[in-house]
Amino acid sequence: MVFRDDYFIRRSLIVHTVILYAWITHREVRLRHAKQGRGYLQAVAKDYTLLETVPPFERPYKEHKVCLKWSLEYAWKLRSNRIPQCPHETDAVEILSFPYASSGEMAGVVKKFGKFKNRELETIRKRQIGYPIFTVSVWLYLLHYCKNPLCGLLYFIDSEEMYGTPAVFLTDEGYIHIQMHLVKGGDLAVKTSFSLPLREWFRLDLSVIGGQIEICSVEKDLNSRRHQTFAFREDFFYDDTLGYFVLGGSSYAPGIEGYFGPVKYYRLNRLGTRKIANLFYNKEIMERIELYYNRCADFQSIASEYGFRLSQEEGKCLHENYYLEMNKRYGGNIKCKASSWGRELRDKYEELFKELQDTGLHLPGVPESQKDAGLETGRRMFEKVAQNLSRSDGLHYISSSVLALMDSSCCGYHRASYVLAVIFEIGLGVPVHPNQGLLYSLVAAQGGDRLALISLGYKHYQGINSYPRDLEMSYAYYSDVAVKTPRDHQHAEGDQAFVEVIRLQDDNLLKAQTKENGDLFMWLKYEATRGNAAAQQRLGQMLFWGQQGVEKNPEAAVEWYAKGALETEDPVSLYDFSIVLFKGQGVQKDRRLALRLMRKAAAKGLHQAMNGLGWYYHNFKKDYAKATKYWLKAEAMGSPDASFNLGVLYLDGVYPETPGRNHTVAADYFRKAAEEGHMEGTLRCSQYYLTGNLPSFPRDPEKAVIWAKYVAEKNGYLGHVIRKALNAFLDLSWHEALLYYVLSAETGIEVSQTNLAHLCEERPNVAKRYLATDCVWRYYNLSVSQHNAPSFAYLKVGDFYYYGYQNRSKNLDVSVQMYAQAALDGDAQGFFNLALLLEEGYPIPDHILDHLDINRTADSSNISILQKLYERCWNHSNQESVSPCMLASLYLHLRIFVKHTLPSFLVYFLGSLVLSALLVVSVMQCSPALLVFQSPTLPLPEEAQAEYSSTEENTNETISAQQEEPTVTNDSEENGTGPQWTCSSS
Repeated sequence: MVFRDDYFIRRSLIVHTVILYAWITHREVRLRHAKQGRGYLQAVAKDYTLLETVPPFERPYKEHKVCLKWSLEYAWKLRSNRIPQCPHETDAVEILSFPYASSGEMAGVVKKFGKFKNRELETIRKRQIGYPIFTVSVWLYLLHYCKNPLCGLLYFIDSEEMYGTPAVFLTDEGYIHIQMHLVKGGDLAVKTSFSLPLREWFRLDLSVIGGQIEICSVEKDLNSRRHQTFAFREDFFYDDTLGYFVLGGSSYAPGIEGYFGPVKYYRLNRLGTRKIANLFYNKEIMERIELYYNRCADFQSIASEYGFRLSQEEGKCLHENYYLEMNKRYGGNIKCKASSWGRELRDKYEELFKELQDTGLHLPGVPESQKDAGLETGRRMFEKVAQNLSRSDGLHYISSSVLALMDSSCCGYHRASYVLAVIFEIGLGVPVHPNQGLLYSLVAAQGGDRLALISLGYKHYQGINSYPRDLEMSYAYYSDVAVKTPRDHQHAEGDQAFVEVIRLQDDNLLKAQTKENGDLFMWLKYEATRGNAAAQQRLGQMLFWGQQGVEKNPEAAVEWYAKGALETEDPVSLYDFSIVLFKGQGVQKDRRLALRLMRKAAAKGLHQAMNGLGWYYHNFKKDYAKATKYWLKAEAMGSPDASFNLGVLYLDGVYPETPGRNHTVAADYFRKAAEEGHMEGTLRCSQYYLTGNLPSFPRDPEKAVIWAKYVAEKNGYLGHVIRKALNAFLDLSWHEALLYYVLSAETGIEVSQTNLAHLCEERPNVAKRYLATDCVWRYYNLSVSQHNAPSFAYLKVGDFYYYGYQNRSKNLDVSVQMYAQAALDGDAQGFFNLALLLEEGYPIPDHILDHLDINRTADSSNISILQKLYERCWNHSNQESVSPCMLASLYLHLRIFVKHTLPSFLVYFLGSLVLSALLVVSVMQCSPALLVFQSPTLPLPEEAQAEYSSTEENTNETISAQQEEPTVTNDSEENGTGPQWTCSSS
């Protein structure tokens, strides 16, 4: 209060008013331990005065008679005159402000809270650890009660990975289960006497003070409510900084089936229901969700009952006349008469009944339950729409297919919901409708559609399309799919394919794509028949996973696995065949033969087989000692699966001769597996980064999202859509290729975004006709925001900002960042473009030079920086022939040499002469041309463009015959082909 803050006095008192009191009392009337006010009032003589306070920055420094090091004293003086500001903090935390779709799986939103920066608030928080006072308010929309005894609403996991205070769950009967941790240890649990409503929005408020709990359910209008109070004699223990909160599911409990709305958390206050400020901000989406499920309730009931009755009365169609009887007897698509519903209902859903009759009997597969019948009906409707959209002119019918997709979505087939979300969000054949797109995105994600979950995870990660950037919510969606991805791979059921990174610009990879009657496949089959083990392996993998354009056929794959295992005894084929024998995939189970083959493969030194032996003893024999022995051997041989499995033993507490669980050692094994690309190990590490409960994994939500995204994007259902897009492209079916590349690109997978942008460049008229957004601009920009974008995408976006794409403003700052990123990826064009920018007078920022490992201090002049850029450009280009980088470097050295000896006009004359001579020489070395600079070309008239587009879309033969001709491009400033070069060696 007297001296100014310095290195030793860090927080002197800041006061505005000081009153000095003085008084005299008799000794016999002096009261021991009396407060100041009481003694002052009974004093014989008393007085007070106001002291003049000195502002903190006008106080003198105290002489401590201590010599600081020069570095410490200098560092303190740099910050000594800064005015301290108290951080603005409140105990009210908005956990969620945007709707979250909970699919009922082991995934949810994780939030972690730190200590208050404000000293007063932090003091109150610490004082309330043994006597908690807090309030949580959650908006909910429940579709069903729990399938399990309990599912997660809101719960706290402490630093020991145990349930803490509070833990609120929903039961299978709709009641609320509340569990609290006591100060003296142990837990108490209670259950409400009222159940929660279904299919309507309501707010659940939980407030706690000491040992008392009050829980209240409030309807949407905030008037009607049900509440209950529980009182305990013991207080609860509560420290919200020693762990993390979970909304929905986690690895410990499944989540609810429904939606979370806004969630408000008051860390230090107990508030009544009417004082809680937790309104539903986006009322429109709240109402849309309610309207969707109200409308779909009749749909699901009709479709389910219709399909169920057809399954019960299969073949018992009512024939109206003789011709229908003959049609039934001798083939054709007959239409069964629908069961009797009320006329009002039939008139209201006339299109649905017509659709049900059209798809009722002539498709295979009869469901057993009413729910399955409704889902099957939705699937059939979607397949009919997908077949229509896959035609050569399929996108013409996109707007007329919306109603059928809505009906399919209502029947519970949520791939249709995802397709609708994409259609409305980007305007595919219809006007853009963001709120309708958001509705169907949430509905599809709640229904567990893999593509919708990945898409929402991506949008919340990047904060695009009006979705708030929320890393925890992004992780919740990604992890929902990531948990299922290894399981999907193991079962290999449904429409799945291996996710392959095949770029449309890579001619070599495109030529490697084949079909069962393709030359490559037939050659592999010939070699495999002759006993070539590598060909047998490749054929088996292509057929089992559906790779390189081959249709998935597990039965045919098993035949090649068996041939390689039993005839050539190839170790990889031995292992592959043993795995399918263990699981019964494409062949009848034979555990005895599988074990014998796996032992033989392990004896040949295959680490996968050694790991497989450990898996056998762990799963079938429960012999953890033997399993550990094999896994240690496999890990020493480099098996990431073995590393993960050893981590599981430590996590489950069953590692031999090691009592109890050991999260730290388990996490080290998971990290080792993740570094080798192991999916489940990567997912475990992402969970550790999200929660931050382990010292070796400090909390890093963004890294957690990136790791979960890596696993989710390996999902086979996403791979199937990417494969359909590629096959359509190879078949020159542009409408189908555009549709499926849009569906996969909206999930955020980079290869589809880049391929879609390239497709839109190649077929601009198709893209402009059916997409409301600029496809090339949008998806190239989205692709470069990924960490694994190719260098040509950076160059392309750099050119967009260099020239000002489609009359957009130029931005050389962004352009140089893109070129620098391409250069960091080892692309010579990136170095070349940076050098040209520098020659044009644009100064390259220091931080970019630092990334390129060019020292501005050592290379102070632009000439030396240019020399390094051209030199690196040459090093990264084809050095077997003359390259533009070499020519530019020679020309630069020539200019430096004659700079001070000849007039400038002679310098340029000689330089041009030498450059011309080198070009003549290089033309003889490079074929067909040394440099191909794209020059501006005149755009086609609108009439010619329309005629050209019509020819493209309607005559595949013409396209096929002309595809080797150079494509017609617009002006280079619009298409963004900046300073580029290519060279072909003869």
